[in-house]
Amino acid sequence: MNIGLFGGTFDPIHNGHIALARAAQARFDLGRIYFVPAHTPPHKSHAPLANFYQRYAMVVLATMGDKTLVPSLLEAPDVVGAQISGKGKQQVAAANYSIDTIRRLKQTLKKADRLSFLIGVDAFKDISKWHQAEALLGECEFIVASRPGYSLADVANSLPEKIRPKAAVAKPFAKHAAVGDLVLTGATIRLLDGVEELASSTAIRNAVAGKKSLAKFLDPKVAEYVKKMGLYSEK
Repeated sequence: MNIGLFGGTFDPIHNGHIALARAAQARFDLGRIYFVPAHTPPHKSHAPLANFYQRYAMVVLATMGDKTLVPSLLEAPDVVGAQISGKGKQQVAAANYSIDTIRRLKQTLKKADRLSFLIGVDAFKDISKWHQAEALLGECEFIVASRPGYSLADVANSLPEKIRPKAAVAKPFAKHAAVGDLVLTGATIRLLDGVEELASSTAIRNAVAGKKSLAKFLDPKVAEYVKKMGLYSEK
């Protein structure tokens, strides 16, 4: 089975996230997508506004009714915060990195399963700065949601130096939009275009602060949860 791993803060999960997941499902025949809320994302300069379990609850609500979209606790605080050794001694685990999450998920999959990591092109442009970036890109394929204004060269040049195509090779890519596949030694990037659902966590927080409707941004169940819990009322 083709499996997707979609990680993020999901603070909150919005219609854009769901649109990306469904587009990836349709384009790449993903039988299941795991939505993995991050506990403490290393690449973020500030902590999520909603706590982990509030964000996980919103993921559950947004994916309810579709068994192919699976809320995951892979990065729950009690999973990444500590690990139990064979002798039962509790040990503090390392920081919460995507490569660790991918490896934990792969341990639960069948050998025939094919794993892809879903990510937006804005986040992917910093991939070379991620923890063990070269090893991370070798763990699974990446499905990168592109958007207008990005070229294939932008994607190629975002890769770690050892994987990145030489400048002479990548130069012609500048004339091509970020579509198709980029298959290199050490990385396989599959570009996903045409995801047009516009939403952002910032716009949602502004709407909450301004007491405006969240209907165009969030699943109704998620919008009701945000209201009930008083989330994002202060920016």
